[in-house]
Amino acid sequence: MNLNVKRLSSAGIAVVAFAVVLLFSGAFFQGLRLDMTEQKLFTLSSGSARIIESIEEPIHLYYFFSQESSRELTQLRTYADRVEALLDEYVSLSGGNLILTQIDPVPFSEAEDEADGFGLQKVPVGSAGDVLYFGLVGSNALDNTEVIGFFQPDKETFLEYEISQLLFRLIHTEKPKIGLMSSLTVRDRINPETFRSEPGWQAISELERNFEVVEIAAEAETIDPEVTLLLMIHPKSLSETRQEAIRGFLAREGALIAFVDPLAEMDQAGGSPMMPTLPQGRHSDLNWLTEDWGISVRAESILGDPQLALSVTGQNGTPTRHLGILGLGPAEMNPLAVPTNSLESINVASAGLIDVFEPKLTVTPLLSSSNYAAGMDAAQFQFLQDPSDLQKTFVPGSEVVSIAVALSGALPAAMVLADPAAGDAPIGINLILVSDTDVLSDRLWVQVQNFFGQPIATAWADNGSFLLNAVEHLVGSNDLISIRSRGRYTRPFDVVQDLKREAEARYLQSAELLQLELAETEQRLVELEGQKTTDGLLTLSPEQALALEDFQDRKLSIRKQLREVRHGLDRDIQGLGANLKLLNIAILPIFLTVLLGLCVGLRSKSVRNKFDAH
Repeated sequence: MNLNVKRLSSAGIAVVAFAVVLLFSGAFFQGLRLDMTEQKLFTLSSGSARIIESIEEPIHLYYFFSQESSRELTQLRTYADRVEALLDEYVSLSGGNLILTQIDPVPFSEAEDEADGFGLQKVPVGSAGDVLYFGLVGSNALDNTEVIGFFQPDKETFLEYEISQLLFRLIHTEKPKIGLMSSLTVRDRINPETFRSEPGWQAISELERNFEVVEIAAEAETIDPEVTLLLMIHPKSLSETRQEAIRGFLAREGALIAFVDPLAEMDQAGGSPMMPTLPQGRHSDLNWLTEDWGISVRAESILGDPQLALSVTGQNGTPTRHLGILGLGPAEMNPLAVPTNSLESINVASAGLIDVFEPKLTVTPLLSSSNYAAGMDAAQFQFLQDPSDLQKTFVPGSEVVSIAVALSGALPAAMVLADPAAGDAPIGINLILVSDTDVLSDRLWVQVQNFFGQPIATAWADNGSFLLNAVEHLVGSNDLISIRSRGRYTRPFDVVQDLKREAEARYLQSAELLQLELAETEQRLVELEGQKTTDGLLTLSPEQALALEDFQDRKLSIRKQLREVRHGLDRDIQGLGANLKLLNIAILPIFLTVLLGLCVGLRSKSVRNKFDAH
């Protein structure tokens, strides 16, 4: 009986102790998390913390999420928990300056009317006509409101940035004014011929969310004094009046970002797909300004780089590396420069080569090529049908070439204004020069899809972030840069990609041989067609018959080689996968089990030694 009482007492004590631990942990460790991701993706960045610290007056946040409509959407509810946890972390760091209210906009309620009034996106779910709300509204003391219409689960990478950006806009109600000077149609517009709306470039749309963008008229003789930064995109055929206006803008120490191009592929003015505009008509540069400073973009020369060339569909439907369309990775970006810090990939097309000679300013490379880059004549791209043709005449270089540079320092007023009478008074220069305009076009970095009537942009490269970083570096917020430039949630299999690239190179080489053989056969058949007899029969000499038989054998041999290359690629990738599975499933668990056993054994031995000592 005493034994049973002791057991019951021990069990009761254990239950009480467990309850005390739960109460204690709930009171003192609530919200405590351990972020094990490599780049701390689930922890608020220092940029967000500084934005929260800058809040001087309370900001109300209204988090709308439809609980009943999402009951069957398990993945969406999981993401909603992630959003709620992140919002709680913002509130906990704000010291009471952020007030969060969670709202469930049930159908036919005042909350649903509020959600509609704020312009939140409602998504139909199920067959009963239910709608789902999943957005955030922020309001400051001046009754200004900012809205995140719908939290897209596939944009989780930018979740923290979107929330911090909303707060930044509520704190800083006056947006810096950006002057836009472009010969390309980069903003939303109504087509004067069809009277239909045409969307602009997503990079410019993103810029307009944080800044007031005003276009500089073609006939403008001066630039608005309130413009703090001038953004030039493909500035071709600038009149002397415009050049003087730009020099005057720089003289008052305005910042300048220029995207120029030896061959702007998006410039189709005066041309058509069948008869494109001459390269000279699609060229722009800033050499009239920067050449006297020791920096220029090489005329009629396009950057080719076999190391960074991206694959496109060739003339025969096979993947072919295009020497003029390049994918830049971290190795080609300056990690110490703010515009490119922590970015992962930027794609360019028919970019130019920036030459630096006896510079009068500090030149900081932002985007560069590999060691194998060299210039190609822009005329080669005039009627280019097969990208593989570029490889036939290309001669690799041996030096890194700059694609984008930042220029900073001071110049005499006479050199800035091109007027000796202006004197030697120093003028501060902040200028970013990029030798490609296509880098901003949607096709190289973002996919825009229609989501229940709303355009949703999904970025697959950092081209847009590069533009926003550059603008915010010169006139905006470095805190937002640090948030947007954080790492990705996806981790590419670099070894697998390298295997595919090597196998693809072998495959393309064999494919070219096969195409040559096929061309020769077609020529032989044409010749043989002319040797038909009057009765329609085809006569072949023994030598011709033997030649055709040899060709058939050769063609089968090459096709066999192609299959072997493909099978070899699969074997390499499957072998790598098998090794990774073996490492994760067998070796690591065995290692951890052995390590745990050793620890337990050493602990037991230590206890026995103490017991024996007593």
